[in-house]
Amino acid sequence: MSHSTKSIDERIDRTKAVLKENLNTVRAGRANPALLDKVMVDYYGTPTPLKNLTNISVPDPRQLLITPFDPKSLGDIERAINAANVGITPSNDGKNIRLVIPQLTEERRKELTKSTKKMGEEAKVAVRNLRREANDSLKKQQKAGEITEDDLKEDLDEIQKKVDQAVKDIDEMIADKDKEIMEV
Repeated sequence: MSHSTKSIDERIDRTKAVLKENLNTVRAGRANPALLDKVMVDYYGTPTPLKNLTNISVPDPRQLLITPFDPKSLGDIERAINAANVGITPSNDGKNIRLVIPQLTEERRKELTKSTKKMGEEAKVAVRNLRREANDSLKKQQKAGEITEDDLKEDLDEIQKKVDQAVKDIDEMIADKDKEIMEV
């Protein structure tokens, strides 16, 4: 296995990790703390991830309870959640912030599955671009006499297998998320 096939593994894994992060921010009908992963709070002038300043729990399947470690930061946290456009209005009881996850309409569920499919397609395009780069690199190595014709064929096959597996993994990730979205 050449250098190109090793580096494509890492880059495919990164692509899938980014897709997973993006899918986590898609709000299904169920409370999921990952929904708040990208929320940054201005904490004494420093942008800080919400999860570093709070305890986020799921008291029931339709609610997130956000308890700040520093009670003085409650207002800043509420502002950050509003600014992050998570699509849910936070309610502040003076100690905690609650996010009640509204039931999704059928129409909204269909919109969300369209956007997850789009994310999946973008990830597959990224993986195919990685394949093209790796293949081009191998062909240059073969042309320069650094690898044999047989090595080239073997490595190209290996890369194709990795790409096929990555596409399959991406399809599964999208199918799992769509199932979660369509669950009532």
